[in-house]
Amino acid sequence: MRRNQRKNNKIKSEKKESKIILTIFIIVLFIITIYTLKNVSLLINETKISKNNNNQIIIEKAESENIIQNEIIIEEKPITFTLTSLGDTLCHNTQYWDAYNSATKQYDFSYVYEDIINYTSSSDLTIGSLETSFAGEDRGYSNYPTFNSPDSLATALKNIGVDIISTAGNHALDYGYSGLCRTIDVLEKNEISHLGTYKTLEEQEKVLIKNVKGVNIAFINYTYGTNGIPVPKDKPYCINLIDRDLIKKQIKIAKDKNVDMIVACMHWGIEYLTTASLEQEELADFLFQNGVDVILGNHPHVLQPMQKRNITLDDGTEKEVFVVYSLGNLTADQREEITKDSAILNLTITKQTDGKITIDKVDYVPIYMYKNFNSIKKFKILDIEKTILDYENGLNISISSTLYNNLKVQLEKIKSILGDEI
Repeated sequence: MRRNQRKNNKIKSEKKESKIILTIFIIVLFIITIYTLKNVSLLINETKISKNNNNQIIIEKAESENIIQNEIIIEEKPITFTLTSLGDTLCHNTQYWDAYNSATKQYDFSYVYEDIINYTSSSDLTIGSLETSFAGEDRGYSNYPTFNSPDSLATALKNIGVDIISTAGNHALDYGYSGLCRTIDVLEKNEISHLGTYKTLEEQEKVLIKNVKGVNIAFINYTYGTNGIPVPKDKPYCINLIDRDLIKKQIKIAKDKNVDMIVACMHWGIEYLTTASLEQEELADFLFQNGVDVILGNHPHVLQPMQKRNITLDDGTEKEVFVVYSLGNLTADQREEITKDSAILNLTITKQTDGKITIDKVDYVPIYMYKNFNSIKKFKILDIEKTILDYENGLNISISSTLYNNLKVQLEKIKSILGDEI
């Protein structure tokens, strides 16, 4: 019996010791946990994120007690994207008559763009220029000198990949302020971004900014006039006229948003003149000196030259800039042969790791606004070089020798005006 009692006492003693050991273990664990959390907190609080001179992101862990300073460098890579620009979209009465389907009583312009859709839809960002209005069917579709086109023309442009339309042009007020507003509504319904015309002052004071692969691009747009149609005195904000104070104001708005580059869409120049005027050249210099990187010109209905320059700004910094003075007509039915020539312009642009914008490549696809009098659907934009090649290889028997020879002539004209690809 005493033996059992001694055995029980021993068991009780061992249990007591175990409890003491467990208690000590818990206390030690608690102390270690508190110490660790303290150091983690110090590490978080004293971590510094910055960029070095090479625009690399640096995460610095400052030395604190037993924490050793360390650096993690995350490399920022250059960002390259393509920007595609198109000429003016005009719509004469012959064009919307041609697009009309009497069976459905609808206007379908899709066939016009079949040859070029691969170019316009594959770019990272495609921008066009509007030389008509969408004032509504109830006001009657109309031809020059006051244009009003079916809404489905905007749908066709959206379907070929047009992301942005500049609307500040000499025909923007053809149907007054109400027509201007409805044009904006139609573009928004088709999810096409727009700039240059506005419903309110608040809208005019916002600059259109597009983010392309992480590059923020601001777009601004101005026109030389409105064909003598007065801008409403109580709504001067509804259209951007070429006014240097307004341009500087909107460039500042863009810069305040810390954009990476600025693109100016200019409705300017002398109609049917294939060279830039002195006024265009001086205005281009003004735009570049104030921060514009790329100028896309339209209005003359014919092509005008393009240039890539290296310029020095007033603060001594250098930058690459580009201008095309006019891309002619994307679609139209004008008589002169040279008004049928245009090009799909492609810019390959890179934002370098130091933030600078470089224009790496400029190429273009020569196109021709063809009117085939022997076809039910007469109008079609032709990819000139592909059409020539198809004829020479016997791949398209619908191409006549007359068209083939004419396209070769137009191709040389386009190249002589725009110049070599850059």
